[in-house]
Amino acid sequence: MGRLTAHLPMARRLLLIKADGSVLVHSDGGSYKPLNWMSPPCWLEERSGEVAAARADSALPDGAKALWVVTNKAGEELRITIEDVEHDTSHELGVDPGLVKDGVEAHLQELLAEHVQTLGAGYTLIRREYMTAIGPVDLLCRDADGATVAVEIKRRGEIDGVEQLTRYLELLNRDPLLAPVAGVFAAQQIKPQARTLAEDRGIRCLVLDYNALRGTESSEFRLF
Repeated sequence: MGRLTAHLPMARRLLLIKADGSVLVHSDGGSYKPLNWMSPPCWLEERSGEVAAARADSALPDGAKALWVVTNKAGEELRITIEDVEHDTSHELGVDPGLVKDGVEAHLQELLAEHVQTLGAGYTLIRREYMTAIGPVDLLCRDADGATVAVEIKRRGEIDGVEQLTRYLELLNRDPLLAPVAGVFAAQQIKPQARTLAEDRGIRCLVLDYNALRGTESSEFRLF
């Protein structure tokens, strides 16, 4: 079975050579996806002038200034013919800090702990990350009557989260110093199936408004 070959006609394109060795060919279309690429580990050899002429497999097409030959460890090649260079620059990006997601569960937990009365009037926080034998409960609180409440926080509330909180409640209710322990399932979005299961087990559901917890004024229903 032969290897696939593909060809891009000559055109103005953006060529990226990254520090990890990858080479990507981009056009103005296609959003983030390159037209062609070679993933690392790979090696780039630039052939031009006499170097190209000395190799039978590297003759430059008419009008070409250089030929880039990118080879990966499997011996596959990506050949890029350069006819003109409009801009050539190099930048050291340094260590990337990674993507920081706004509204992740840890941040929601921190915000809800700071604004615990979002759970109800008179609520107080006992502890964040209250440890049990099967893992930590996000928040352990007391309601206005002094009863213990375990809170499980998710960005998206699904059945797995309800099952997780159910297991925590089973363990917590074995502790005579805490029992009886009620449950609150809090999330930015709660799926109907998860809500049905939670309410069937006596667990209260609470939809969290991330912007409100963060103190950001909502622009909903405003013209200006």
